[in-house]
Amino acid sequence: MSGVLVLNAGYEPLHRVSLQHAAQMLHRRVAVVEEAVAGKRYGPYPLPAVLRLVRYVQMRWRHRSGTPPWSRAGVLRRDRHVCAYCGARDAGTVDHVLPRSRTADANTWLNTVASCGRCNNLKRDRTPQEAGMRLRYAPRVPSFAELLHA
Repeated sequence: MSGVLVLNAGYEPLHRVSLQHAAQMLHRRVAVVEEAVAGKRYGPYPLPAVLRLVRYVQMRWRHRSGTPPWSRAGVLRRDRHVCAYCGARDAGTVDHVLPRSRTADANTWLNTVASCGRCNNLKRDRTPQEAGMRLRYAPRVPSFAELLHA
């Protein structure tokens, strides 16, 4: 988990922000510390783990599309940094199940998985079947809440 979770005034999760951004929100008094790290401070503020906005923010954008937009960080968060091929827990790269050279829209939730550097290099520009590798889990489309809480 990285960053500080920001809750709406109604306690719905919105997104994550950096510690510096969280401090700016506290300084501008647009948010309050809902949960802090015990015994730690960031300048004059308790070290926040969760902030809550003082005023409610409309979230219409979340309901327009049922799925969150694809991102590299989102794939790693969805897969909890676990390699889809060997199960290593430090996966830091994203692998395209169907190589980018073979598809027009490569960056989709269903075509990308977290991968360790070793497996990504072994697979190269091939499908898992061609490379003799097996996916430990199938790629899927995550929910907004899953990406916020992972």
